[in-house]
Amino acid sequence: MKHASPLLAFSMALLFVTSAEAADVDWNKVDETFARKAAVTGDVHRYGFPRSDLTVTLDGVKIKPALALGGWIAFKPEHEGAMAMGDIVLLESEINPVMAKLIEGGFEITAVHNHVLRAQPATFYMHVAGHGDAEKLATTLRAALAESETPLTASSGTAAPAELTDLDTAQLDQIIGVKGKASGGVYQFGVPRRDPVTENGMQLSPAGPMGVATGINFQPTGGGKAAITGDFVLTADEVNPVIKALRANGIEVTAVHSHMLDEQPRLFFLHFWANDDALKLARGLRAAIDKTASPKG
Repeated sequence: MKHASPLLAFSMALLFVTSAEAADVDWNKVDETFARKAAVTGDVHRYGFPRSDLTVTLDGVKIKPALALGGWIAFKPEHEGAMAMGDIVLLESEINPVMAKLIEGGFEITAVHNHVLRAQPATFYMHVAGHGDAEKLATTLRAALAESETPLTASSGTAAPAELTDLDTAQLDQIIGVKGKASGGVYQFGVPRRDPVTENGMQLSPAGPMGVATGINFQPTGGGKAAITGDFVLTADEVNPVIKALRANGIEVTAVHSHMLDEQPRLFFLHFWANDDALKLARGLRAAIDKTASPKG
């Protein structure tokens, strides 16, 4: 009988250890800490913290939480516990109290900035990262969120899902080149990069739940029009070609910045806004996607 090669034996042992480490996380306790269930994709547990308490308008459009106010935290098992990363939506007055609690609990603040322009009231986005015991990380995050008005109890209502009136979602899928999904009255796309993204040697996958896929959101505004926003995930050489493609198609660039500190390759996140014919905007977005190392539609 042949014996397994040393490389195969090592790979099997590594898989066993990784699985054992993942099993050590008691996700029920993390769910209880956050008072909500995670959306689970692969080994990533992602928790949404939408700012449903806020009424934010931009150029006369009342922004739905799923369009631009959807804070989130994702957990991924790692060597001894979990890594946590995410994006918290805050008012200006909430930034420093929330930051103080996060620092006290050992979190890194990796970015604080705007995503859109002219919103009333203005909203800011705090990107965070932490490593260690998943339940302790969750406890720190909940204490930090409690310093804001972020709703900490998940809605248990049974309201019917908002309709995506006037949006030809099949056409949008075809133009963007990936299948979208409806969420909270918004049609959302996640377009991953072709090459993997790592941080501290760990691959950030699945890309969408970990915040490293290009996110595109359509909110219907009537008559076949939609408000769009989101962020492109770009390497340095892609930033200006994408800016030019968006602007040539009537899409405003509202921010260019980093979200993380140690990722490879180095990434920049480009945010955008427009309110116009949905299919016209989709074609403009596709022209910009074609300037990136992303799947071709």
